[in-house]
Amino acid sequence: MLELERIQPWMLLRDSRCNTLLRILRVAPPLAGGIVVDGHDQLGNHAEIALSRSDETYLQAVGHAPRLRRDPAAVLGCLLGGAAGDALGAPVEFLRWPEIERQFGARGGIVDFVPAYGRLGAITDDTQMMLFTAEGLLRAWVCGVSHGVCHPPSIIHHALLRWLLSQGEPAATAVGRDGWLFGERRLWSRRAPGNTCLSALRTSRRLGEPAGNASKGCGGVMRVAPCAFFPEAFDKAAESARLTHGHPTGYLAAGLFADILARLWSDENASLLDAIRASLAEHGGRPGMEETRRLVERVLAVHAEGVKPTPQGIEQLGGGWVAEEALAIGLWCALSAGSLEEGLIRAVNHSGDSDSTGLIAGHFLGLLHGPEAIPARWRDGLELRDVIERIALDICLVPGSYRADGSEASGAIGERYPGW
Repeated sequence: MLELERIQPWMLLRDSRCNTLLRILRVAPPLAGGIVVDGHDQLGNHAEIALSRSDETYLQAVGHAPRLRRDPAAVLGCLLGGAAGDALGAPVEFLRWPEIERQFGARGGIVDFVPAYGRLGAITDDTQMMLFTAEGLLRAWVCGVSHGVCHPPSIIHHALLRWLLSQGEPAATAVGRDGWLFGERRLWSRRAPGNTCLSALRTSRRLGEPAGNASKGCGGVMRVAPCAFFPEAFDKAAESARLTHGHPTGYLAAGLFADILARLWSDENASLLDAIRASLAEHGGRPGMEETRRLVERVLAVHAEGVKPTPQGIEQLGGGWVAEEALAIGLWCALSAGSLEEGLIRAVNHSGDSDSTGLIAGHFLGLLHGPEAIPARWRDGLELRDVIERIALDICLVPGSYRADGSEASGAIGERYPGW
């Protein structure tokens, strides 16, 4: 028996009368004698259900269940897992492995949150930009439904310019300051933002215009995970990364990253290895994908030999400062991990861009294993957890709920994510 008052977002609900499962996403204000809930059923369909006191006897919260088709909790796990990897790697981002080992070596490197940017569990620019990318995708969805036409890269670009303003940097074009995310002042904090992202956004004069540089830094790939939950994930991610990184490796690696995530999201039976192989089969032959394909295939080869990532082994792939290296390191650590915690610890303990590689591994492992796989000590101490949960919830709700029909529900979505 489950009392209606105890039902809350992200809960997995079982109705014993028909043995069906429902992932709760939204609970409407109580009505006389009952509530209305929004959620996704076990087939991945949106459902709106009215529950009354007479239903309580047959309802129970399920702690562990088989993976559901397109389970919204996987979206939450993906975003929180990435942020946890970002936060774990933040304190050692600019340290080489011998220095990490000297400071934390008694326990095999850094294995828990330690203070960075004045607090435990601090996220970096990686998670900040991931959140603004998600905002751009949601606003693009609202725009497309409202107007029938939309250019998502332009709206994502606009969102990234709002992030630029939050870093105290000027923009060369007018930037709208509406929507709820820009008003979240906890995001207005500089967390070692990448110079390429800053300079490309600072000088861009037309929304949607690709960057004019030849950079393949990891600042494009590290922010695109939310693209996995929208149609045409590869193209959306590549176009988004190309707004700041003009080298084909820089933006095509981002496309491959999002495409692998999208395959895991769309097929609950797919393994990470299956998703990587399928993504390479479809996209690995694209012109400009050569560097990324070569490094990812190298990871697949060492994984097939049973080789586990070590700081020295990771260094053979590179430092993760460029896109293909960051993706390869994150993939290797995720492939070899027995748990999310193990994978993230491996992904941040090396002489390189520890927060970005931790974030990439965390996105994969969080999507595969869900938010409950994140150790409670990390989940509870993670900066901006409530903001990340809100974005994850909206990624699951907005595409199925927004109708531009003048309804109160659609109006509220339009206020949070103005379609321009």
